[in-house]
Amino acid sequence: MPGDDESATCWLCRRPIGDSIEWHHPVPRAKKGRATVPIHPICHRTIHAHFTNSQLARIGDDRDHLAQEPAVARFLEWIADKPPDFHAPTRGGPARGGRAR
Repeated sequence: MPGDDESATCWLCRRPIGDSIEWHHPVPRAKKGRATVPIHPICHRTIHAHFTNSQLARIGDDRDHLAQEPAVARFLEWIADKPPDFHAPTRGGPARGGRAR
């Protein structure tokens, strides 16, 4: 919830949260998920570009499992030194009809 200590950092990349914050459901609402975690918009788009709701439901709140996906691991390495409110277009992955890498 907003104001919690954990809202100071992004659930996926663990960088500080800036002015833009989104709330991600590790288990999608469509799959009966209720819990939310704070996340940068670019990190949120990266998750949904590479995983379907069914995959996210199976993974649950295991952030480390997501981070080990090769495309997400490359993203996390790339984003690590960017400022909190950094934004760039997100490439689509196989989950959203993009090209498998």
